[in-house]
Amino acid sequence: MVTVAIMLTGCAKGESSAFVQVKDGHFLRDGKPYYFVGTNFWYGTILGSEGQGGDRNRLVRELDNLKSLGIDNLRILVGSDGERGVTTKVEPTLQIAPGVYNDTILAGLDYLLMEMGKRKMVAVLYLNNSWEWSGGYGFYLEHAGAGKQPRPNEDGYPAFMQAMSKYATNQKAHELFYDYVRFILGRTNRYTGVKYVDDPAIMSWQIGNEPRAFDKAVIPAFEKWLAEASALIRSLDPNHLISIGSEGSWGCENDWNCYERICADKNVDYCNIHLWPYNWSWVRKDHLIDDLPTAKENTKDYIDRHVAICSKLQKPLVMEEFGFPRDDFQFALGTPTTARDDFYRYVFALVSDNAQSGGCFAGCNFWGWGGYAQPKHEQQWQVGDDYTGDPAQEQQGLNSVFAGDSTTIQVVSESVAKIQKSK
Repeated sequence: MVTVAIMLTGCAKGESSAFVQVKDGHFLRDGKPYYFVGTNFWYGTILGSEGQGGDRNRLVRELDNLKSLGIDNLRILVGSDGERGVTTKVEPTLQIAPGVYNDTILAGLDYLLMEMGKRKMVAVLYLNNSWEWSGGYGFYLEHAGAGKQPRPNEDGYPAFMQAMSKYATNQKAHELFYDYVRFILGRTNRYTGVKYVDDPAIMSWQIGNEPRAFDKAVIPAFEKWLAEASALIRSLDPNHLISIGSEGSWGCENDWNCYERICADKNVDYCNIHLWPYNWSWVRKDHLIDDLPTAKENTKDYIDRHVAICSKLQKPLVMEEFGFPRDDFQFALGTPTTARDDFYRYVFALVSDNAQSGGCFAGCNFWGWGGYAQPKHEQQWQVGDDYTGDPAQEQQGLNSVFAGDSTTIQVVSESVAKIQKSK
């Protein structure tokens, strides 16, 4: 493995096919067009650890299962921030306080990347989060001197979002985050001897999960922060792609010009959108199947409007988050997923059509992979429970795809095969 590290050291982006690249508005992998169906596997780092929450046997089983379905693209949280024992937040945490790191979780990330590399899978690693479930904005604001930050489960989302809008203008909070970025990107994998910046198992560094301004008044400051962050990442790593993690216009306070400006940044290699039909009131919980036509129509419109921007910028587009509840808004293992399967099939077909036509809508990552998890508490994750695709603040099983969801698995597998054939 050390030999691999030496071979790859110093390779600039575009000089080696070992890394996923962007050329003329399209992804290339091993010199060939890369279109994909992937998933969100946010808890992969924790699963790869040997401490609380760690389960390397399960991790290997999950990766083998995903690979057997043709899924090779996983979107993963690097690690959560802040104190433990906070309801609705992921734990164990990686960054306990600014610059204080949990080495057990770092070992989990090393192990995860090693195992993904063995399977020729690639990771999109996000470094921050605008939401409370992994720390992110609120953690940095508190340690920048802004005082205790509200949490949605205690204070409601309006109060939370108003408080998070202060992040865009808090330079101290940004500097703490940049220190974290320098630390993570400067690491060497303890198991392979490969520097992170030289590891082909990483497809992209992502600034955050759904970074938002949360207030139109701070959009200029928000854009400045994203530009600074992407420039810092590029200065540290010339090999890997950089992405934002944006929801699209929804994450830009519905300012389409903002979305175009942040995507146009010279250090941003490709564009992202997220899409949530239920959260965005496109479907009703008691009419999930009846409302599918509306969900599909709105989905196509949302994608098309962003595709127009990405085509103009000559950059690929990935819908890296989308989910759909189980039938009748159930959560339990084994409950039907008729509406979800139909919606997934529709989205995957859009990727397949683009693979066939050479379009810029290059991939999607469904949210999220629950795999072999056996949830214990439906309404909210608790310490000691298996990790699912649903973060700690959400009902366990709400958007998760479990290994036993045979109809969904079939849709995924068939769609992946069709995309591979279309390229």
